[in-house]
Amino acid sequence: MALSTIVSQKKQIKRKAPRGFLKRVFKRQKPQLRLEKSGDLLVHLNCLLFVHRLAEESRTNACESKCRVINKEHVLAAAKVS
Repeated sequence: MALSTIVSQKKQIKRKAPRGFLKRVFKRQKPQLRLEKSGDLLVHLNCLLFVHRLAEESRTNACESKCRVINKEHVLAAAKVS
């Protein structure tokens, strides 16, 4: 079999949002808070987007300083709000 005929099969991992955990945290921190049915999913999505953007900006900072590894300083510099 030639290498061109071998197709790499990527395993897709289906993960679910930790809805029970998020609801428990909301209840514990803010018992008076009332969320919509899918409000916890929106909070989870916002957290994922924040972490993704932080990782991208940290990577950019690491590349600018010609460093192959993202250090604590790169993350802190990306997290600073000016």
